[in-house]
Amino acid sequence: MTPAEAVAGDFRVPGDKSVSHRSLLLGGIAEGLTTVDGFLESEDCLATLRALRALGVTIERPQATALRIQGVGANGLLGVDFALDMGNAGTAMRLFMGLLAGQSFDSTLVGDSSLMRRPMERAAAPLRLMGARIETSEGQPPVVIRGTPELQAIDFHMPVVSAQVKSAVLLAALRAKGVTRVTEPAPTRDHTERMLAAFGIELLREGSTVSLSGGQRLHGTHIDVPADFSSAAFFIVAGCIARAGSLRLCGVGMNPTRTGLIDILRAMGADIEVTGLATRGPEPIADLLIRPSALHGIEVPRDLVPLAIDEFPVFFIAAACAKGRSTLRGAEELRLKESDRLAIMSQGLTALGVKHHLLPDGMQLAGYDDSAGPVFQGGRIDSHGDHRIAMSFAVASLRAAAEIEIIDTTNVATSFPNFTDLARGCGLRLRELRAQAAE
Repeated sequence: MTPAEAVAGDFRVPGDKSVSHRSLLLGGIAEGLTTVDGFLESEDCLATLRALRALGVTIERPQATALRIQGVGANGLLGVDFALDMGNAGTAMRLFMGLLAGQSFDSTLVGDSSLMRRPMERAAAPLRLMGARIETSEGQPPVVIRGTPELQAIDFHMPVVSAQVKSAVLLAALRAKGVTRVTEPAPTRDHTERMLAAFGIELLREGSTVSLSGGQRLHGTHIDVPADFSSAAFFIVAGCIARAGSLRLCGVGMNPTRTGLIDILRAMGADIEVTGLATRGPEPIADLLIRPSALHGIEVPRDLVPLAIDEFPVFFIAAACAKGRSTLRGAEELRLKESDRLAIMSQGLTALGVKHHLLPDGMQLAGYDDSAGPVFQGGRIDSHGDHRIAMSFAVASLRAAAEIEIIDTTNVATSFPNFTDLARGCGLRLRELRAQAAE
């Protein structure tokens, strides 16, 4: 990538990954037909689609981003005698754990080399409290699920903030006897609750606790998938740190449990305008207009950390371009993602000459005082196969003094298949050096 100075454009990023996963999972166990528009055609979501087809769910794709899911009902899934491959999708693996825990057949879940190193016990532990029989290999995949049709409801106080753990428990609760209650230590993404309600499930939210009675039926519905906020985040930061131009992102999902980055960037002085806010199906959407901004450093409020957890890699790029120090704490969850995102971002920032200090649960960045000059040196970045690391450093090229080369970027397609085309279209100067190199 060679440095660029301006970004401009009016476009829509691909569909929301979290909503796409859940539309498949819930549509598969619903009664009747579920139709989906805006489906994210990424490797992660296609892994979920292939697994459900293997389990007996008929899924048609009249278009790449449209689905017709013929649900099999609560008891209609069929066991298979081979391992279900989740690819790189941690969301899929943890949610399938909840979905399959109460079935009458056994299942085994595996993934690629990255996923096979990721922790699964946080989801397995509460499911075991419900009576599920789940085995991991020293806390990691493969995950072996011994079918247990008679699950029991639990009152679960989550020890850590995790939307995936909450979702796994709620999916298992559909087949449990009694009322399951999940209490969060802090708000997390509520896509599962919104989607369950869209499929006709009654949930009760009281403060930080959500309750669900087992035995309820899901009914097929129509789901409009909004543009993925986490994908939009790269362009939001690009628009803020660019020297000129403006970007309009259309139809972006504005679920308040996902948009913490906007609050953080606005606190830093970002010029981000939200227009046309409306609710389409279970999720709110809006258009975003982003203009170049004179950012200043901040200490990220703790209550916003779980609402921006996936966006912190690109936040670090924004913080490096801000005047004055920025500090993030309470984000130890970043060490348990596709990579240790704190450590790998620190390595990349060091390679590009950015002054910072890595913390056990976050990072402190010195910021930049010369707003007219480049922030990043040129250099070589190893993304360690983490798509969000790769795309974040692609955005950094807007304020770089020389070319940035990013390696090990194959997994960009797992969440954002057309990132390169959109990035080039709005002004980033990306080029492919070799089959595995980042553009």
